[in-house]
Amino acid sequence: MTKKELGKKIKEKCYLTGSFKLRSGLISGFYWDKYRFESDPVLLNAVASQMQELLPVNFDRLAGLELGGVPIATELSRITGKPTLFVRKEAKTYGTCNLAEGGFENGETLVVVEDVITTAGQVCTSINQLRALGFQIEHVVCAIDRLQGGGKKIAELGCELSAVFTLDELESY
Repeated sequence: MTKKELGKKIKEKCYLTGSFKLRSGLISGFYWDKYRFESDPVLLNAVASQMQELLPVNFDRLAGLELGGVPIATELSRITGKPTLFVRKEAKTYGTCNLAEGGFENGETLVVVEDVITTAGQVCTSINQLRALGFQIEHVVCAIDRLQGGGKKIAELGCELSAVFTLDELESY
């Protein structure tokens, strides 16, 4: 499936209109219901296949952010053969009490995987938390960049953001 064909299918399946409160607190007249493509195995595979082309050459693991980044990171892991971590918004208070699940070694280089980035608040929090655990992070990949300042915030942390689609691209289909 070409990128344009994928974009058209995502827009057809996931673009909703109305009044929606985003995680950032902003109100939007539209919403990209990412779970509609993340729960569709054909679209999920196509997004991950496009995302694979955005990955840096050298890294140790993918890091899927709770919740939306986890299915994409899992599919990317399956495609690339790279292991993945599942990163919680906060460490759980029972069991292993880990922030990042899946086994890892200190000092590994991670690529953070997210579904949709708006202001990147949670992404930046997660990058800082993972760095505090000893991980190296220079790259973030996402399915959709809403172009609302997230890329700039990620760059301020010394990371590069690569998106399969920008919001402008998806709206043009």
